Amino acid sequence: MTAKRYIINTTKLIALLAILLFTSCDDAFRKSKDEEGIIEYDTKGVDPNHPLYGFAPNSATFKFKKKKFAIEMSVMGLFNMTILGDNTSKTMSQSVKFMNVKQACIENEKDLAKENLDYRIKIEETTETKDILGMKCYKINVSMLDAPFSKFEAWYTKDLGMEDCNMLTPYAPVKGMLLDYRLKKMGMELHFAAKSYSHVEVPDQTFEIPASMKIISKEEMAQFIKDLQ
Repeated sequence: MTAKRYIINTTKLIALLAILLFTSCDDAFRKSKDEEGIIEYDTKGVDPNHPLYGFAPNSATFKFKKKKFAIEMSVMGLFNMTILGDNTSKTMSQSVKFMNVKQACIENEKDLAKENLDYRIKIEETTETKDILGMKCYKINVSMLDAPFSKFEAWYTKDLGMEDCNMLTPYAPVKGMLLDYRLKKMGMELHFAAKSYSHVEVPDQTFEIPASMKIISKEEMAQFIKDLQ
């Protein structure tokens, strides 16, 4: 082998190793990035005639870390709700702060399956994609099984979250993070539309119920929400 060919082959090898190293580092960064961060959503009630429409929050903060998530919503700083989910234990808690009330309820997998029956949806994947917050998103067509004429589109990305991040919700078949969708919360249907994403470290205590919260049953929580109407 001539010296010139040796230099050329060595240069190619170094370039190949650099590409592999860069790709490996980039993949490691993306894996870390995908599994933890904060998404800010614009929110609004879907039905203006709903008795709780005036309590609809105009924003929501979604914090996630691997198999745990927290959704924080507030109405004029007076009514605050936080939903905590743990896909490993398959539990979800809902806590509220309203005046001197500080209470939370915890639901297990069986409770959640029953609750999701109140928002039964049919999901149809499509080939349509678009960019949301710099991420490739996939469109799904959604229709309500109990109201077939009620249809809407939703969008999700595979660039954030764990594959089974929706397992506790009616969107369990969707393998990616929802960035534009509807869901029933606070006793009414809300529309969530992502407006920002930050790759930041989320403290573990974010996903824990504060010790100041009184633990009540889900029936008591449902009655509390109902009494607000």
